[in-house]
Amino acid sequence: MPKYFDVHSHLEACQYDADREEVIKRLKESDTHTIVIGTDLESSQKAVELAEKHEEIYASIGIHPTDRLESFEVEKFASLVKHPKVVSIGECGFDFYHAKKEEDYERQKKLFVDQIEFAVKHNKPLMIHARNAYEELLETLREFKGLRGNIHFFAGSWEIAQKFLELGFSLSFTGVITFTHDYDEVIRNAPLDKILSETDAPYVAPVPYRGKRNEPAYVSEVVKRIAEIRGEDFELVRTSLVRNALSMIGY
Repeated sequence: MPKYFDVHSHLEACQYDADREEVIKRLKESDTHTIVIGTDLESSQKAVELAEKHEEIYASIGIHPTDRLESFEVEKFASLVKHPKVVSIGECGFDFYHAKKEEDYERQKKLFVDQIEFAVKHNKPLMIHARNAYEELLETLREFKGLRGNIHFFAGSWEIAQKFLELGFSLSFTGVITFTHDYDEVIRNAPLDKILSETDAPYVAPVPYRGKRNEPAYVSEVVKRIAEIRGEDFELVRTSLVRNALSMIGY
């Protein structure tokens, strides 16, 4: 079992092209595992390639809601999903920060529903993206039975969090929690077995790395902060978050 688990990173991104192997070396030295997240077909393929090359890396394949595709191209992902290191589908969901709901809701919903059905068919959890869209997300998830997965970069209230928890989803938190108290209530009150740690690297690096490019090795700072907010033993929280991640991906 690794020491830390970052359930959402973008190591395939161009921000790492100059030194990706060094970043992965630091990941390994910190005994961290990560799920590299696809946002379109190309990045999903790159995520699988990284996962195939490194024991510590897993892949999630899918289409981000702001991608301009009208529908999920199932046939192009059908071969990728068979890879044993593909552990989830997404990131998929809704984003009405970068797009206007009145202009893009129907397209985003079709793209999301296509991926939900794909995840169900292949018995994979969902890696869900939602920005300015929690109510729309809940409405869509409630149309299905027995879904599972994670709400990535959770940034809602405790009231909203409870609705996702009731549906059986976990919530993951980023380095943002090291420099804001906005999500302390959620972190304190959510069941420990429903909390996950992530970086969303290369974005939102935690204190003391704030302002720099983020990387999976920094997820330890997120875990430390979760333990502090909850007032619980660090080792208890650390091991629980790793077990939660492994349980979600079926390892």
